[in-house]
Amino acid sequence: MSIGLALIVLSGCLSSGPNENSINTMVAQIVSEAETQTAAAFTITPIVTSTATLTSTSTQTPTLTLSPTPIFTFTPAIPQISVSVPTNCRVGPGAAYRRVGALLVGESAQVYGRDPTGRYWFIQNLDSPGNFCWLWGEYATVTGNFIALPVFTPPPTPTFTPTPLPDIKVSYAGKDTCVGWWIEVEIKNKSDVTFRSIALTVKDTVTNITISTSADDFTDLDGCLTVNTNNKMNPGTTHIVSAPAFAYDPTGHKLTATVTACSEKGLNGICVSEQITFTP
Repeated sequence: MSIGLALIVLSGCLSSGPNENSINTMVAQIVSEAETQTAAAFTITPIVTSTATLTSTSTQTPTLTLSPTPIFTFTPAIPQISVSVPTNCRVGPGAAYRRVGALLVGESAQVYGRDPTGRYWFIQNLDSPGNFCWLWGEYATVTGNFIALPVFTPPPTPTFTPTPLPDIKVSYAGKDTCVGWWIEVEIKNKSDVTFRSIALTVKDTVTNITISTSADDFTDLDGCLTVNTNNKMNPGTTHIVSAPAFAYDPTGHKLTATVTACSEKGLNGICVSEQITFTP
């Protein structure tokens, strides 16, 4: 309908005598407008016929995978050592060295080195703060980066100097009397130890009577009037020592005398004993 109207208008225009170019231009415009209006008025909507196909679709719920929370283990900068059995700590790696402390069960010490064999650890001495010692690793557990520990050269093995053993020689020296009867024994110091105390016991095996004494000196009762006393027995010297008195004369009885001599007063220090049997 729009085209017809346009043609009518066009006829009117032609009657007034426009030129050909003007007509062509106007026709082109009208056709263009008509096509635009027709396209706008008539919209072909395609009808799509589809055949539904049922497809089983499995919807999967994603499974959340939890990564385990990392456990951070604290590694001390200085390795630590503990023991399952109380262990001595020494000035060197071995039993030949002097003991200066111990690491007990439940205690923990810092480790600063090891010996070339890997059997001993150089640790802080808990019994002497500020000092160090060597610990046998048989019952030890070390935690931390002990691989990086330095290897220390241990001190020289100490030269063993045996402690001089005390030695005495005891013999029967006689019998004396004043008030009662007592036995006298001769004691010779055969060692390099100085003795400062003594114990003397005499047993009569016939009457089963035992008498004894101990003192921090060496006394010889010579009858009723003379008393000889020495406060020590030096190496190589010999002393006579009197036993307590029997209330009877033990002559002819089998007696046993036991002498103990010690390097310190009060029967302390290094001690040695000897027993003799005799008949006065």
